[in-house]
Amino acid sequence: MRIASLVPSATESLFALGLGESVVGVTHECDWPESARSLPQLTRSLIPEGLSPAEIDAAVRELTAGGEAIYKLDRDVLERLRPDLIVTQALCAVCAVSFDDVCSVASGLPGEPEVISLDPETLDEVLADLPRLGLSCGVEARGERVRLELESRLSAVRAAVAGAERPRVLALEWLDPPFVGGHWVPEMIALAGGTDALGVAGVRSREAGWEELAGASAEVIVAMPCGLYVDGAAAHALDRAGEIRSLGSERVWAVDAASSFSRPGPRLVDGVELLAHLLHPELVDAPRGLGFRALSELETAAPQPRGAARA
Repeated sequence: MRIASLVPSATESLFALGLGESVVGVTHECDWPESARSLPQLTRSLIPEGLSPAEIDAAVRELTAGGEAIYKLDRDVLERLRPDLIVTQALCAVCAVSFDDVCSVASGLPGEPEVISLDPETLDEVLADLPRLGLSCGVEARGERVRLELESRLSAVRAAVAGAERPRVLALEWLDPPFVGGHWVPEMIALAGGTDALGVAGVRSREAGWEELAGASAEVIVAMPCGLYVDGAAAHALDRAGEIRSLGSERVWAVDAASSFSRPGPRLVDGVELLAHLLHPELVDAPRGLGFRALSELETAAPQPRGAARA
């Protein structure tokens, strides 16, 4: 089977299912695992590089308000790759190429490849998509096995933090303007032994004013700008350090959002493990390979942003 992945989280899931050799094309944002970087790229962003967080937000709003896509699909490359299956999503217009565009292009390709859309809104749905994706690729049992392995890790975190005090946590999915994390993020916080101060599980992220954020009385703030790694998250947090500190939180962290928070794939479990360490370091060790920094440690240098996406 030849598979084209039009979502970074789908690419990560396909490789987790042992289907990496079947993936023939990915998006320009597919950077995990490392071998995905060398595959033909099927998309590009229409948002100019080098914009500030506020400018990125404004550009996204302008394009989506006009009914325009923010990603371009390269039909010629897709046709040349001759996929049997195209994996995409329809949940978020900011996260990937338009689902309608994908279906339109697919219907005109030789052999008319199957299109599957992965649109989870909760952590349970993210995990359930693994056997579903496996079924489409002929490895359903493998998908179920990976799901069970991830659930076992979540159970281990839940057991580790059982009985611990649950600090109020504010997850910021963007900082200029501020967006409160939604979808699976509140579940991740709960599993990690915290209480989400404003987010609602299964509900889209939303914009919130700094006054509302101050009223949330969060003890811990986690800066997780959508699509960015820890350097970008740190830069965003530094840009808004004054406003963040005015919220009065005891601890402020910048994390790798792209690795384990904004992409609905297997590495969300890594994100739960990281959150559990940040909230309860005496109970849960830090997972390997994930970046995180305390805001108090960031003021000596301003890292350069990496990435330019917001859901």
